[in-house]
Amino acid sequence: MTKLTWRDVDEIGYRLFQQYPDRDPMAVRFTDLHRLVTSLEGFADNPSASNEAILERIQMAWAEYFHEPA
Repeated sequence: MTKLTWRDVDEIGYRLFQQYPDRDPMAVRFTDLHRLVTSLEGFADNPSASNEAILERIQMAWAEYFHEPA
C-alpha cells in the first residue's frame, strides 16, 4: 500500500469516502477531519504538518466523491 502524505489530497478524500460513505464531509469539523486523516491506514506524514488550507482541500475532495451520482 502506498504511504499517504498531506499532499495526497484526492486519494485521502477518496479513502475517507470509502471508509465513511454516509458521512457528509461538509459537516465534519477540521479537528475531526484531522483525526480521521491521520488515522487512515497508510497515512505516514507528520500529523502536525497540516494546516487549514490542506484540510479544506481534503474536505472538498471528499465532498466531490460524496456528491457524485451513484
